[in-house]
Amino acid sequence: MNNSAFSYLNFIHFSQLNLWDFKRYISKVVSSKYPIVKLANFINEENKKIKPFDFPEKKFEILGVNNKTGLFDAYIEDGNKINQPYKIVNNGFLAYNPYRINVGSIGLKTKEQKYKYISPAYVVFSCKKDLLPEFLYILFRTDKFNELIRENTTGSVRQTLSFSSMGQIQIPLPPLEKQTEIIDRYNAKIKLAEEQEKEARHLEEMIDQYICNELKIFSTDNDSILPGTKFLTFVQLKKLSRWDIYNNKNTVRSAKYEINKLKDVVIGKPLYGAGEKGIKQKSDVRYIRITDINEDGTLNDDFVTAAKIEEKYILKENDFLIARSGNTVGKTFLYKKYFGKCIYAGYLIKFTLNTAKIIPEYLLYYTKSSAYKMWINSNQRANAQPNINSNEYLNSPIIIPPLSTQKEIVEKISNIKNKIIELTKLAEQNRQLAQEEFEKELFE
Repeated sequence: MNNSAFSYLNFIHFSQLNLWDFKRYISKVVSSKYPIVKLANFINEENKKIKPFDFPEKKFEILGVNNKTGLFDAYIEDGNKINQPYKIVNNGFLAYNPYRINVGSIGLKTKEQKYKYISPAYVVFSCKKDLLPEFLYILFRTDKFNELIRENTTGSVRQTLSFSSMGQIQIPLPPLEKQTEIIDRYNAKIKLAEEQEKEARHLEEMIDQYICNELKIFSTDNDSILPGTKFLTFVQLKKLSRWDIYNNKNTVRSAKYEINKLKDVVIGKPLYGAGEKGIKQKSDVRYIRITDINEDGTLNDDFVTAAKIEEKYILKENDFLIARSGNTVGKTFLYKKYFGKCIYAGYLIKFTLNTAKIIPEYLLYYTKSSAYKMWINSNQRANAQPNINSNEYLNSPIIIPPLSTQKEIVEKISNIKNKIIELTKLAEQNRQLAQEEFEKELFE
C-alpha cells in the first residue's frame, strides 16, 4: 500500500510498539546530546520481603511515599497487625506508587530515612552500576519525565505504571562522571533554596519574639494555680470562668501595658458568615472559606464564588474575620479591597474594627502571636470539634498600646514579612531553576 496516498493517515508495524495503544504511538520522542537508552537495561526490580506476622511481638518501621518529600518514615506497627509480606527497601533503592507515579509519587531511600519496610503495593527497584540512583530520582521528578510517565501509564480510569512498562521508557544517560556533575549542580541550587527557606522560617520566629518583647508579654499562673504534688495541680474553681481542663492554662500578662478585650476595639455586633447552601461558581463574588485563608494573610488561588448574595455578608475594607470552629479555630484574616468583592463562610465570624483605637494590621499580627494562640488553646471547647463563639472572642485579651506604638510595630513586622516574601520567592526560583537546568542539560 502506498502511504503517500493518505495525507491524514500513518501506517506502523505493531512490532514497533511495546503496547498496542494510540497513546504510545503519538508519545514524544526523547532527544538528547547523550545516548538514549531503554530504562529496563539499567534497573532491577527488588522483591525481597519479610513476613511481619511471623514476628508478632516485633515492631516494624514502615515507610511511606508522597509527591512532596518522596520516601519518608511513616509509622511503626506491631507484626501481629500486618497480615501480608512487606518489601524491604535498602539504601539506594527507589520505590513508587504505581497509581500515583504520574504525579511524582516516588522516593529514594537514603540514610535520612531510618525505616526500611514498605507495603507490597509499591514498586521497589534498584539501579545498575552505570546509572546513579540519585540521578534517576531527580529525573523522575522533572516535568519532562512526568510527561513520559503519563504516556506510559495504562488503565482507562485509574492510570498505573507497572515495572515492566516503566522499563520501556527511554531516557538520556550521560557517563557516570557527568551524572555526578549534573547532580552536584542540581543539589547546589536546592541547598541554596533550603537555606533561603530556613532563613524565612527564622524571620517568622523573630516576628513572634519581637511582639512579645515590644509588648513586654509574660505568662503566669500564680493567680489560679495552688501548689500541688509532682503529678497533681489544684485549681481554685472560683477563679475559673469555665469548669474544664482546657481553662487550666497560663494567662498572658504584660509588664508594660494593661490587658484590654477585643470588644473594646469593635464596633457593633459580630456577624456569623453565610451558609454554604447555594454556593456555586456563578458570580464574580468570592466565597471565602476557612481553608482559603493562609497564615501569611493571603488567600488561596483555588476558590468558589457565591450564587446567592446578601448585602450584610459583603466584606468592607478592614473587616476582621476569625474562625470559630474546627482545627483552624482562631485563624484570623484581614479583608482588603484588593481581594475583590467577597462574602465569607458560616464558620467565620466578622468583626468591624474601630480604627480610631486599633490599627487593623496590628490586630492581625497580634492574633497570630503565640500569646493570643495560648488564649485560643485555653478557651476552645473540646467537643466533637473545637469551637469558640463570638461572645468569647469579644472577651478575649488584647494588648492595645498607643496608636503610635502600634504603627511602629506594624512597620517593623511589615518589613520583616517583605523579607520573608523575597526569600520565599528566591527559594521557589532556585528550585525551579534547578529543574530547568537539569532538563536543559539532558533534553533537546
